[in-house]
Amino acid sequence: MADATEQRSMAVPLTAFAAGAVISLLAGVFGKVHDPSLDATTTLGFATVIDMKVVLSVVVGVLAALQIVGALWIYGKLGISAPPWLGTAHRVTGIAAIVLTLIVAYHCLWALGLESGTFAGGGKVPTRVVVHGVLGCAVLGAVVVKVVAVRSRRAPGWFLPVAGGLLFTLLVVVVLTSAGWYIDAHGWPGSSGY
Repeated sequence: MADATEQRSMAVPLTAFAAGAVISLLAGVFGKVHDPSLDATTTLGFATVIDMKVVLSVVVGVLAALQIVGALWIYGKLGISAPPWLGTAHRVTGIAAIVLTLIVAYHCLWALGLESGTFAGGGKVPTRVVVHGVLGCAVLGAVVVKVVAVRSRRAPGWFLPVAGGLLFTLLVVVVLTSAGWYIDAHGWPGSSGY
């Protein structure tokens, strides 16, 4: 009986990781076959789509950091008791981070696609761009895994922290290879007159 219970509980993370992998793969395939276009994009009031993506990506990075601190606090890993409002704040910032991530991901895939090899003009696609694109697609799958981990009541106890840690790690690398790189190369959007 214990084996059946363990198998049933392991089915949740296995299914979630499989679904996440499929979502990541589909996003990557779409990014490769779609002809990039600025049609159907928005700047949300910023000067350019790139400016909007950089600012929203930085906000996502900050929200991801707050998520880690909030989770550690909620689970008693900071050595101080969590205030009653922290659970709600954690859920709200998590939802905001996911919504902003999806907005940025849509604009990345729709306007830029998934680049590898050489650009249409013949130039070599930098390694940073390839890493960013592949891990950006992986973020979409990790979002699926994290949502399943949060919602599941039958998953093993390790699943939620692993899913959260995976999503956090991917978000940090994706933000650093996009907004971090951009700010280092060009400054904060709108500040350098590029």
